[in-house]
Amino acid sequence: MDKEIPTTDSANGRGHGEAGARRFGHVSVLLQPAIEFLAVPRGGTIIDSTLGLGGHAWEIARHLGAAGRLIGFDKDPAALARAREKLTSPAPELADDWPHIELVHASFSAVAQHVALASADGLLADLGVSSMQLEDAARGFSFQADGPLDMRMNPQSGLTAGQVVNRFDERELADAIYEFGEERRSRRIARAIVRARPIRTTAQLAAVISAVARPMNQPRHGAGIHPATRTFQALRILVNRELDDLRELLSEEAAPKVLKPGGRLVVISFHSLEDRIVKDALRDGAQAGIYRLLTKKPVTAEEAEIERNPRSRSAKLRAAERLGVER
Repeated sequence: MDKEIPTTDSANGRGHGEAGARRFGHVSVLLQPAIEFLAVPRGGTIIDSTLGLGGHAWEIARHLGAAGRLIGFDKDPAALARAREKLTSPAPELADDWPHIELVHASFSAVAQHVALASADGLLADLGVSSMQLEDAARGFSFQADGPLDMRMNPQSGLTAGQVVNRFDERELADAIYEFGEERRSRRIARAIVRARPIRTTAQLAAVISAVARPMNQPRHGAGIHPATRTFQALRILVNRELDDLRELLSEEAAPKVLKPGGRLVVISFHSLEDRIVKDALRDGAQAGIYRLLTKKPVTAEEAEIERNPRSRSAKLRAAERLGVER
């Protein structure tokens, strides 16, 4: 990761709900820039492709009004249930001006399978892992509390992190840790993991890694990064196909298909692997006449937001507008 990382493994997480924080108890990363770049029209249709705890979606809904439509996606059924509870029960003073809410249990990579073509005025993707997932030890995303090695955003399908850790051979494991965690010590860590098998819990895995790797220092901030941070990121990305899903969302067969001409695409990423994919896709889309870029450089959090929510330090927002001319 080429941005500053918090001292815990909550790096790349996303909080939820700055406007309406009293309602959600979390702070949405880059909330106001996201709303401004989406240019949410009253009566329009907006896709929040990563609902999480619903903080961004709540603010989008407030702007849409009663004639609007909000379509929310999340592959995590627990997050979808929490968002449904909050988004379908607006405060009494907002109830008469609340949009139609449609929630979909699916990855954002499948957006074109659930949304009519050229029907959306905007699409938001707030990448990474939510605070709800990080704070639930039973989900296995964090080594701050001991839990089973799961890490699946959709616990109903796919390999668990435990299966990856205990079944991959040493070279496969090292390659995954290097590719998805950008961890230079991947071979040393993979060797230690293989020797310590079976590894069943997050605390056990963190201890194995800590025994062979020192904490990493953060330039400019000086705080040490836990030596297991990047390995945990790598496992989470691999288990959830995060980069594959992102590429599919940004392909010409997904996001551009569902956006109207003039529709806005806004993506918030939290590490260099994600940001590189977003940057390249929007640049290539602009060169192909699909998009007009709205951000020459990524928008980042101001110091006041970082002080309120340290997770916002590594966030980068990029945005583009859908053009009406096809290739």
